[in-house]
Amino acid sequence: MSVDLIFKIAAVGILIAVINQVLKQSGREEYSFLTSLAGLVLVLFWVVPYINQLFDSIKTLFAL
Repeated sequence: MSVDLIFKIAAVGILIAVINQVLKQSGREEYSFLTSLAGLVLVLFWVVPYINQLFDSIKTLFAL
C-alpha cells in the first residue's frame, strides 16, 4: 500500500467534510448525505483491490 493512497483518502475526507458543512448550513441535508455516500463509494473503489490482495495473500499463506 502506497502513501499516495493514504493522502488521496485524506484529501477526499477533508473535501467531503467541507462540502457537508456547506450543504448542512444551507439546509440541504439530503445532498449532504449523498455527498458522504459518494465519497465513501469512491474510497471503497480505491481500497477494494488492496483488500482482495490481502485475502489472496492469506489464502496462499494457509494454502487453502
